Amino acid sequence: MKQTDNSAKQPIAVEVIAGKTYMWCACGKSQKQPWCDGSHAGTGKTPLPFTAKETKAVHLCGCKHTGHAPFCDGTHQILNGGGRDEYFQDGQTD
Repeated sequence: MKQTDNSAKQPIAVEVIAGKTYMWCACGKSQKQPWCDGSHAGTGKTPLPFTAKETKAVHLCGCKHTGHAPFCDGTHQILNGGGRDEYFQDGQTD
């Protein structure tokens, strides 16, 4: 799996506010990771909207290869040559 332009090799911790809708960058080109800034134009990818269920800190996927978008599921650990740790084995509950 190829790393996208501005994607990270680890999750991005952010505070989200209950009821607020966010646009998660799915293409990796945004300069405002993990949020979309419109840089996806021409990539064939679109941002993923999600609404926070509660106000709290969450870990959003930075590598853009999660199976639980927009949340980190530990896939970055595999991309970096390791395995998923216990935190991610049962799926993150963010």
